[in-house]
Amino acid sequence: MNTSDVPWAMQIALRVEKSDPPSDIDACEAAARACVGLIVEAERRAAAPLAESDEAVVDTSWLEAVDAWRGIAIRKIVRRARGKRWDDAQTVPGFTCTQGRAEARAFVPAPVKPLPPELAKMQVEGTALPEGESTTENAMVTVRISPLVEMTSGKTAAQCAHAAQRAWEAMTPDERSRWANDGHRVRVVRDTEAAWAADAGRVSIIDAGFTELEGQHETTRANW
Repeated sequence: MNTSDVPWAMQIALRVEKSDPPSDIDACEAAARACVGLIVEAERRAAAPLAESDEAVVDTSWLEAVDAWRGIAIRKIVRRARGKRWDDAQTVPGFTCTQGRAEARAFVPAPVKPLPPELAKMQVEGTALPEGESTTENAMVTVRISPLVEMTSGKTAAQCAHAAQRAWEAMTPDERSRWANDGHRVRVVRDTEAAWAADAGRVSIIDAGFTELEGQHETTRANW
């Protein structure tokens, strides 16, 4: 296999325990925070020593992977895991975030094949979580879900992570600093058709239509 021909993606795992799954909105908020958290952590590792020493030692591997991925496309694949598979996933380089009742881990971007066995064992399709509403208050960033398209919970989480990433990329240094001080919290809401028509958002995500949706559709927007 020529790995140069294999697409890259950021894999994101949602913790979905069979007896107590999170709501879809909590999962979307956790996935968005994990995505931004990983990118910020990649930059931190590349800029600061990993440990105190006479000679500064930095780790640029995460940022190099992020930059390579962003140079192609910001494809994200959302998986789900529980129990031991979730625990095993914590050994794969990434960033875990909790929001509400949900946990998500974003992994350092890489070619979609071959996958580490810890990720390859996770399920991708058919993630359907209980519908909920955000309990996050006073978050700096709001991600809005389009009322005009239907998506699975996993697909929606990926689109919310796209919107959060694009928001971070569009921010000024001062805005990034303020968002970091807020822990990169995100509030995810389902827009009504009236609200969607009234506000175009500062960031808009157009899905390419490779999975679930046929053709290009606007899926999410972000404001801050």
